[in-house]
Parts: sequence; C-alpha cells; structure tokens
Amino acid sequence: MSDEPLIEDDDVTVLEARLEAGGARLDKALTEIFPTLSRARLQSLLVEGVVSRDGQTVSSGSAKAQPGLYTILLPPVASATPAPEAIPLTVLFEDADLIVVDKAAGMAAHPAPGCETGTLVNALLAHCGTSLSGIGGVARPGIVHRLDKDTSGVMVAAKSDRAHAGLSALFAAHDIERTYLALTRGAPSPERGRIETLIGRSSSDRKKMAVLRSGGRNAITDYVVQRLYGLPAKAGGAPMAARVACTLHTGRTHQIRVHLASKGAPILGDAVYGSGSPTAPVRAAIAESGLTRQALHAAVLGFAHPVTGEPLRFETAPPRDMATLERLLAEL
Repeated sequence: MSDEPLIEDDDVTVLEARLEAGGARLDKALTEIFPTLSRARLQSLLVEGVVSRDGQTVSSGSAKAQPGLYTILLPPVASATPAPEAIPLTVLFEDADLIVVDKAAGMAAHPAPGCETGTLVNALLAHCGTSLSGIGGVARPGIVHRLDKDTSGVMVAAKSDRAHAGLSALFAAHDIERTYLALTRGAPSPERGRIETLIGRSSSDRKKMAVLRSGGRNAITDYVVQRLYGLPAKAGGAPMAARVACTLHTGRTHQIRVHLASKGAPILGDAVYGSGSPTAPVRAAIAESGLTRQALHAAVLGFAHPVTGEPLRFETAPPRDMATLERLLAEL
C-alpha cells in the first residue's frame, strides 16, 4: 500500500501504508513506506501524536518498528503567507510580550486550506505588526494554543519569542487555568465529577475524535453542572438542558465536546458530536436564539506572565447567541 492521500479536505489528510517487517528504528522505517515525508518531518509528527499503528498511537521515533498498518494524520498547511487584515479585536490585555483577546465565534485561530482569511492571525498581524512572535511559523505567528473556529472566548497570543517559549512551556505543563461554559442536551450525571479517558482519532470516522479503550492520549476534564433547564414534572426525570462549567487539565483536540458527548450530554448546536436530537422546546429555543454553532465559550484563562511572572486571570461572559439561548432555556 502506498502513502497516497486517502482523505483530503480542509481539516486533515490521511496517509496509510503497511510495514511488512519490523526491527529498525521506527522513524527510519517510516521513511521507507512514506517516501514523501522526510525523517525530520516524521519525527515531528510522531511527537504530535498523529501517527498510529493498527489504530494505536505511536510516538517514539527511536523505538523499534513493529509490522502493521501505519496511519498518519497530516495537519493542514496554509498555502500562502497570511496578510494583515483590519479586523476588530476585543483586547483584554496587551503589553510588549503578549496579547489576550476575547475571540469571536466563527473566527479560526490561523489560516488553513479553505480558510485563508479572516482569522485571528490575520487580525493580529494588522494589530501587532512586526512585533508578533515568529516561533509559530509563517502561517501561525504568535499562536500558542487554539480554540475551535466556532468556540468563542479568551485566547492568548505571543508578541515576543521569549513569551512564546514561556507560554508554550506553561501549556505543556498544564500550568494554566482554563474553564469553559457549555450548554448541553440533558445533563451529565453525576452533577459534578472528573472525566478521564484516552482520546484519539475515531476508527469509524478519521475526521472525528473519540474516547478510546487503548491508544490515544490521556485527557482529563473536571465538570460541574451549574444549572438545569426544563426540569420534568415527575421526580427522577431528566432535564432538557443544562449549563456546565468544564475545567481542562489537558488540552486534547475537541476534548470538552468529546467528553460531554461521552457522558450522554453533548453540547447544543454541535454538528459533529451532538448525536441525537434535543427536545422540541430546546430546538425551538436554539432556532430563536440564532445559535448556529456549538454552545461552548472559553470563559476563564489564568496563567503567570511568562516574562514578568505576574499572575494574570481573564474572564468573559458568553456572547449574545449563547446568552439568548440560556435566557430562553430558563423559561422552559
């Protein structure tokens, strides 16, 4: 089997090839079956956790290769250098080293195929000019972490290389306070708890993430149900919806969306993980609110300033679509 792309879209390119004999270093062996990728590129992909063998993630290039079917999920690469765009930003904090913004829903963090303009990077290039950190690469200057395009809320970007390195270390060590607010179909049970699972690519749909029994990467989310909506008349019945606060201890792709769905309480408006339909009153509330995305907002971001050491903490309220939906849910 060759390493020609099996799937290619705006989100991911999937390469697959079979290794018949093992024994050599994994990174070296992979260069034989994926000739379009350099050894250095393969080593980077292994560290990123996007290489798997027979569905199990492999991450050590120095480990001995085992025979099997290897899959690589190539992240999108922007086709051109992003240009500055005068897009309004809600700036919460800014100094010579970093900038904190309240990202609007519908804005991608950085350019990618199919979404080359209108991103946070384009806005930051216009706002910050040449002061934006270049460590993130040509397509992702200043970007240290990401929010999904349709998730609103607090994001920090680096304006200096020293801030970029410091912030990256904080995120890698999970030494960051991150709390999200979600409106869910039904409510997770119990009303307070910790979800700790392995998260990786779904074997049935490689464009989605899923809770796995083995492989993947460890993911931890603490959650608290803050309010229930549409309570049943009879005791013991399930509510129609809930507001749930989620605190991240790891930062896996789509972590909160996957974890809440795994508890039977997917986020309202989530077209990818929101399997099953909300009740008719909730559907009517969603339509009236104008919500066209997952009802997820990054409400709190706290960290020590990577240069000065000053403790920083930022908190923002959900934008109008989520606020309107919550008001309508409260009337159920």
